Amino acid sequence: MTVQDRPAPRRQPAGAPWHGPPVLRLDVTPGVEVAVAHQTRLVDLAPSTVDLAASADLPPDRRAEWLAVRTLLRTLLVAELGERAGTVAIGAHPGGQPHLPRRPDLFVSLSHDDGFVAAAVGLGVPVGIDVQVPVPAPPALLRRCCRPDVRAALDRLPQPARDLEFAWLWTVQEACVKATGAGLAGEPWTIPVPYGRHRGRWRELCWVSLRDRVDVPVSVAYTDGGSGAT
Repeated sequence: MTVQDRPAPRRQPAGAPWHGPPVLRLDVTPGVEVAVAHQTRLVDLAPSTVDLAASADLPPDRRAEWLAVRTLLRTLLVAELGERAGTVAIGAHPGGQPHLPRRPDLFVSLSHDDGFVAAAVGLGVPVGIDVQVPVPAPPALLRRCCRPDVRAALDRLPQPARDLEFAWLWTVQEACVKATGAGLAGEPWTIPVPYGRHRGRWRELCWVSLRDRVDVPVSVAYTDGGSGAT
């Protein structure tokens, strides 16, 4: 989450556990694959020497998460690149969106938060992915990001459940602006997301929340070529 009025990161008690397989991989739709993990479950996967060199100047805590999410992405790239997955350059557009300069037909997206990492690859399909560990969501943030009917539904929940549900909503909004390439310039807080939904549409995008599949809110969006809004 990167909205300016996001509160200080007071995490849920004891952090969010990870009860799934070391790496959860899912085919969301033909041509779109995602992977989710906690960085502590990736210790047996050696980071690429390319990534080690690129992250040498990062602070240790930030470097660990930075390496983990790129290592996760490279596990997805093996299907298309084989041995080259470990050495292919991962660049960044001016807005920060990752891309593969030598494979413009492969769209990629990365996200990490509080030790959780998520990656998506789209074969000829723009994608966006976002992971968010819940934090307390103040009323001003709910007003900014949620439609009135969604705010009313959230207000009926106890705070831990409200914060969790808002995190799911925010991952959809972030995933959508990542898929368009706009990032925060796309004003993710303006994207309407219905309460409690597993999937939906916004403009030319389809989005899917991985509810019941992961221990932390993760959503992915991808271009479908259709039209309409949630």
